[in-house]
Amino acid sequence: MNEPAARPAQTFAEAEDALLSRWPETRLEPSLDRILAFTELLGDPQRAYRSIHLTGTNGKTSTARMIDALLRALDLRTGRFTSPHVEKMSERISIDGEPLDDEAFVRAFNDVAPYTHLVDATQPHPLSFFETVVAMAYAAFADAPVDAAVVEVGMGGAWDATNVIDADVAVITPIALDHAQYLGDTPAAIAREKAGIIKPGAVVIVAQQSADVAAVLLERATEVGATLAREGLEFGVAGRAPAVGGQMIALQGLRARYDEIFLPLYGAHQAQNAAMALAAVESFVGGEEPLDAELVRAAFAEMTSPGRLEIVRRSPTIVLDAAHNPHGAEAAAAALEDSFQFDPLIGVVGVMGDKDAEGLLAAFEPHLAHVVCTQNSTDRAMPAETLAEVAREIYGEDRVSVVPRLAEAIDEAAALAEAGSGDALSSGAVLVTGSVVTVGEARVLLGGRK
Repeated sequence: MNEPAARPAQTFAEAEDALLSRWPETRLEPSLDRILAFTELLGDPQRAYRSIHLTGTNGKTSTARMIDALLRALDLRTGRFTSPHVEKMSERISIDGEPLDDEAFVRAFNDVAPYTHLVDATQPHPLSFFETVVAMAYAAFADAPVDAAVVEVGMGGAWDATNVIDADVAVITPIALDHAQYLGDTPAAIAREKAGIIKPGAVVIVAQQSADVAAVLLERATEVGATLAREGLEFGVAGRAPAVGGQMIALQGLRARYDEIFLPLYGAHQAQNAAMALAAVESFVGGEEPLDAELVRAAFAEMTSPGRLEIVRRSPTIVLDAAHNPHGAEAAAAALEDSFQFDPLIGVVGVMGDKDAEGLLAAFEPHLAHVVCTQNSTDRAMPAETLAEVAREIYGEDRVSVVPRLAEAIDEAAALAEAGSGDALSSGAVLVTGSVVTVGEARVLLGGRK
């Protein structure tokens, strides 16, 4: 092997460019061969720490962030891998709750880069962007070193590149239709793919699921000797009430009930995510003792989840939500109804071309007075006019406008929200939604990371 070694990246932009030159996340070839070959060359860093692995259709990133916060409250050093990113690629890899800074990201890239061409040369297909970033994360976690890795799948489960870990705890958030062209066209088919993260002897924390999905998960758990803990049976949300800036919740964990928890996130779905996170951490820590209630409260009180019903501006209020499928849209719409009195609420919607735009728009229809159809800057974005054709069928001509440039779409929506605000009790607001990319770009336009 006399091939020249890859030149080390000097800057974040160089590392990012090298990663983006690989197969994109949308191009899939279901096999763990490349990532296994890669991690073996790196010394199997993913075996250096225990892990919690998350899959499901919606709620993975928020739940992963909550698990991370709880583990840190227990004085464990954490690594967290989530995707996609909202604003910056380095958000995908966090250590101790903080994304890698530019220098650490470049270092993580340069640690694995010399081995990428060795894998490329021996495999039928080159390493993808996602496989490379997963290996970067696993190696960075081993290098830190972390006590626990919290890892969200990219898509699916069994064939996902993250699935070279053998997690002690598998977390399965609600499963619905998404990525049907890759994962299957029924929830049960998708569940079979996602159940691949359940490993022998693991504890599986399962959100409430439809009966056909629950049957698939139970079958897999039985097959590999894993233990199931189910939301609504072994653990769950014992109570919740909207509160200023979020909600007050009570959680029934696997060991104890934890009351009077303030969660600064909106919606019943976030309370369910909190219940999942709590049960996952109780299982991971082991033993019979309940967690310290004050530590649990402190961890949840600090929770943030960028781009998940996140208020980024006032007057008019602008809310960002990364819902990109009908299930996510329904959860966001219910939370808006539950926690706010916006009138009118104007939607700014930009979706990816491969998504169920009709289902997403229909879920929001009872809640939006008007929808501004736009698009994000990626070539995968559905053209604004195409989206508007779908929207007109659901909302009617008068409630739909088309503004392809996102910044201008937000401006138009803000003007509509302000013009429509009638009385002092309710005020107009803007909801930017439809895709993580759309929300990320809006977040940058509106002042960026906090």
